[in-house]
Amino acid sequence: MRVHLKGDAICTLFLLVALCFLLYSQLEYLVPAGNKEQRQKKPSATPKIFSDHQAPPWRLMPAEVPRPQGTSSVRQTEVATSRVQTPTPPPFTTFAFNFKQYLLNKDNRNFSLLINQPKKCRRTPGGPFLLIAIKSVVEDFDRREIVRKTWGREGLVNGKQIQRVFLLGTLKNRTELGSWETLIQQESQMYRDVLLWDFMDTFFNLTLKEIHFLNWAAEFCHNVEFIFKGDADVFVNIENIVEFLERHDPTEDLFVGDIIYNAHPIRVPKSKYYIPETMYGLSIYPAYAGGGGFLLSSSTMRKLSRACREVELFPIDDVFLGMCLQRINLKPVSHEGFKTFGIVRSAAAPHLQTFDPCFYKDLMVVHSLKVAEIWIMWNLLHSPHLSCTQKKQVKKPFQWKKKAQITTQASPLR
Repeated sequence: MRVHLKGDAICTLFLLVALCFLLYSQLEYLVPAGNKEQRQKKPSATPKIFSDHQAPPWRLMPAEVPRPQGTSSVRQTEVATSRVQTPTPPPFTTFAFNFKQYLLNKDNRNFSLLINQPKKCRRTPGGPFLLIAIKSVVEDFDRREIVRKTWGREGLVNGKQIQRVFLLGTLKNRTELGSWETLIQQESQMYRDVLLWDFMDTFFNLTLKEIHFLNWAAEFCHNVEFIFKGDADVFVNIENIVEFLERHDPTEDLFVGDIIYNAHPIRVPKSKYYIPETMYGLSIYPAYAGGGGFLLSSSTMRKLSRACREVELFPIDDVFLGMCLQRINLKPVSHEGFKTFGIVRSAAAPHLQTFDPCFYKDLMVVHSLKVAEIWIMWNLLHSPHLSCTQKKQVKKPFQWKKKAQITTQASPLR
C-alpha cells in the first residue's frame, strides 16, 4: 500500500513539473506585443520624433500632420473661446509635432511660386471689385470644381466684377498621385486660377500659405478693392458679400469675419494644436478670425502683407493672422453672418431646419459642407421657385428678441 502511494506521489510530482515546464515555454506567447518589446529592447536615451518607416519632411518646417478633412470646423471647436459652445475634446494626433525642427527652420519663409497668375487682376479695367482666394490642396479637384460652378464663379455679381484663385502647396505624399504635376499644370491652363508654391501643403504650413498669398496680392492684385479668403468646404452667399461690401470704402481698413476672442493656447501635448509655453508664453491669443472665411479691404491687405514680414511665424495660421492684426493695431469686426463653426441647432428652437435655403438666405459664410451639400444649397437659393416669405408666415422662427425684452423687464438691475 505504501509502495502504491509512493508511486502515485512520484507520478503526480512528475506531471506537475512537466506542466510547469510547458507553461514556461509558452509564456513568451502570452505576453502582449508592447510589453514584449519593452522587455527585449531598452528605451533609447533620446526620444525619436519620427518613426523608422516615416520619411523625413520634404522642404517642410513642421512635421507632417494629418490635414483636416471635410469638416474643418474641428479646428475651431478645439480652441477655447469666450462663446457659449458645447465643449468638444481636442482631437489627438498620431505623432508629436516636431517643434525643434520647426524652430530651427521658422525663418525660412521665402518659397518659389511654381504656378502664377500674374494677369488675374488685370483683366478688369481698374481692377476687380472682389477677389475670392480659396485654400485648397492638390488632390481636392472635386472641391475646386464645385466652387467654380457655384459661389466661386468669375464674372459679374450685382454689377461687380469677381475674380478667383486657389492657393496650393506641393503634395504631401509625392507617390500618392504620380502625375500630379502634369494634372495641376493642365488644370491651371484650363481655368487660370491656380497659385502653387514650392512648400509642402500641410496643416502647420498654412501660415506659409497665408503670408505668400498676401505678398502675391500686394504685388499682382494691388488694384483689387476687397478680398474674401476662405476654405474650399464653405458655402458662401456671394450676393450678400457684395451687398455688404458696397457700403464700405476699399481705401479704409476693414477686416470682418467670425471673430474669436479670449482663446487660450492648447497645452495638451497630444493635441493637434498643442503650443508649449516656450513657444507662446501668454495665456490668451489675440483676437482672430475663424479660417473658414473672412473679408478684408485692399488697404488692410497691404498693411497685413507688410506686418506678416515682421511677425515671427506661428504654426496656427488663424492665430498668426490675429498677431499681424495686432501688429497694425487693427481690431477685427465680428459679423453674425459668418458661421465658421457651422450652424448649431438651438435647444430653444428645435424646429429650426439648419439646411433650409431660407435660413441660408440671410447668411454670408457657412463652414463644413460636403461637395454635394454646396451644390444643392446653391441651386436651391438660386431657384426661381424659392419663396421664403410664405414659409415664415406659416411657421414663425423662435423670437429671440422678444424673449430678451421680457428678461430685461423682469430684471431691471441688469
